[in-house]
This record gives sequence, C-alpha cells and structure tokens, in this order.
Amino acid sequence: MTNDPSRNDLGAFLKARRCALSLRAIGLPESDSRRRVKGLRREEVALLAAISTDYYARIEQGRIQASTSVLNRIARVLYLDNDQREYMYKLAEKDTTGPRRCVPQKVQPQLRRLLEGLVNTPAIILGRRMDILAWNPLAAALMTDFAKIPEKKRNYVRLVFTDPPMRTLYADWQHVARTSVAQLRMEAARDSTDLRLCGLVGELSIHDEDFRRWWGDYQISVSTIGTKVLRHPVAGDLTLHWDTVTCPADPDQQLVTLTAEPGTPSHDGLRILASWAARTP
Repeated sequence: MTNDPSRNDLGAFLKARRCALSLRAIGLPESDSRRRVKGLRREEVALLAAISTDYYARIEQGRIQASTSVLNRIARVLYLDNDQREYMYKLAEKDTTGPRRCVPQKVQPQLRRLLEGLVNTPAIILGRRMDILAWNPLAAALMTDFAKIPEKKRNYVRLVFTDPPMRTLYADWQHVARTSVAQLRMEAARDSTDLRLCGLVGELSIHDEDFRRWWGDYQISVSTIGTKVLRHPVAGDLTLHWDTVTCPADPDQQLVTLTAEPGTPSHDGLRILASWAARTP
C-alpha cells in the first residue's frame, strides 16, 4: 500500500481519536513535562495495543493495511464506541480504485407507497449522502418547501447549514447540525469515492466554519431513531420522535417519519399544521 494522504482517511481518524484522549482517561499518570502533542502519542497507543511504534506509525501514514486483530486492539486503546468501530472497519476495507460517479437514485415503489399513505405524519425519503429523494406535503409544511430547491441541492445536511427556515426550525440547531455531520461521516466511509459527496463536503467546508470544524472532529453517528424539538411558526413548539425504515430492495434508501405522542400538545400541533397545509395553495 502506498502512502497516499488523499486516501488516508483511516490514519486521519485514528489521529483525531488519539488526540481526543488524555493519559488520565486511560489510567496512565500525567507527565509533568510539556507534551508536544495533544492527547496520546503514537508510541503510547502502540504500547497499549502491544504493537511496535513503527508499525502503528505506518498504519496512520497509510503505508500498511492492519489486520482485524490489530484494529481491534487499537479500538480498545482508543475507547471507540460501536459506531466508531464500524466506521474504522469500513475505512480499513474501503475501495481505493479512485473516484467514480454514482447512478442517480430512483425512489423504490414500496417506499413511495408508504410515503403517500402517510397523510398525517411528516415523512421524507433519504438516499445516498442524505439526499432528499421524496417527501409528503406535511413534511414540506413542517421543514421547508423542498420543491423550490434545485434537485442537485436537495440534501438534508446542506439544508441544515444553508436553508434559513431549517436553521431557525430546530430548538437546538447546533446539536442537529453536529449529528448530521456525524451521519455524513459514516456515509463517506461507505463510499469515499462518491464525487457528489466529496463536492458537498468541500462546498460546506468552504462556506461554513462550523461544518469545517465538526467535519474535522471525526465524530460518527448511525442513529436510526431519536427525538427533535422544533419551533414552528404555525404549529408552535413540537417534540417529535423520528424513526427510519430501510428499504430491503435498496439499503441506501430510508423512509424517515416524525411522530408525536397522542394527546400531547405536539400531537395537536401536527394536526393544526396538517389543516393549515391543506388550505395553503
């Protein structure tokens, strides 16, 4: 394996994770001497993983491909959680044949039928790189008018950072934005040669300082359920639970729904929004 910095995402991830740790966090005594690096040194990771410093250095530099057993030991040393482990393994196994263009996705018929049947539930269909492939009227009323956005720019992460209504919609926009970046990180691990994904990351990195900083943090997320608090100009404050259904025919497509507990103000708010959307041309 050649040392190609442009493809050494695994090395960058390992470096980011060891820099985020401290000696005290892993049970080692703090040194009184001034450390030149933030977090753990390469030699400290190598020592705890029972490999040579040179071997670990070559892994970070992209000069060798580590075995699964070595990656497991490194994961334990760096205290990687399950999502971070999965991300690391995908980077270690990634295709290095070079960039390729992806064939545009078409919404799977079964997901389309489910979407169209959800009259009182906001729902969208996400594809690769978190592109928004389809939505129902209530989702547009809740989030933003997707139809007015050019198809090539209809991406959830891009909208979170660039669409004014989306920025003001979430009560904790920063948490939502950071989570979306962490999810996009996993998308990049699945296919780091996707030209559109590379272009999206480059665009947002140039135009948004928060995105650039959070992308460099190498935080990972593969959540499929969760809760979001929204402040909607028509429906008021809403606490909505989001769930995902993955399409068996195309695992790169997911139906995302947002629901509220029956009998709550949020549930009433969705009903008000549905009535408002039905009257709005």
